[in-house]
Amino acid sequence: MMDEARARSIRLVGLDVDGVLTDGGIYLGAVEGQPMEFKRYEIQDGLGIHFMQRAGIRVAIVTGRVSESVRLRAAELGVDDVSQDPQAQKLPGFLSMLERHGITLPECAFIGDDFPDMAVLRRVGLPVAVGNAVPEVRAACALQLERRGGHGAIREFAERLLKARGEWDSVTEQYVAERSVLPAERRA
Repeated sequence: MMDEARARSIRLVGLDVDGVLTDGGIYLGAVEGQPMEFKRYEIQDGLGIHFMQRAGIRVAIVTGRVSESVRLRAAELGVDDVSQDPQAQKLPGFLSMLERHGITLPECAFIGDDFPDMAVLRRVGLPVAVGNAVPEVRAACALQLERRGGHGAIREFAERLLKARGEWDSVTEQYVAERSVLPAERRA
């Protein structure tokens, strides 16, 4: 169970990509001589991100790789804060986002799985490990998720966070209600 006061203090949730938003696998190949990289994203995680955004929580993506796939997924999800650093220096990009929005480290959660995430996890108010995180990351985190990255871990976190804040039912019910109106009823 997540502490209600801590949950209510969270204004921004940072997400790693490989091993958190994805299962960590990377598909490499070439199309017409152009190198291509593909990743698999869990659709339920995307809805979890949407629910957090509806509750007024900023979501940021911070990754130690540069990938067009990440840019496309962020755009699809309406995530404006994206840092892709090829040297896996995640902390500077993350701190830049916080400064831009006037958010402090204690007001942040970060979800990670491996050593490149440790610099951020050690500083945020709510460090979170996915189910497939390495033991050192799990030990450094206040919250350990059951689900693995790329298999619903972000959705699990969103549900736990929003339930602790008392917002889960209203956010999900509003979402369902918006999708329960038929086109003819919208015009009436």
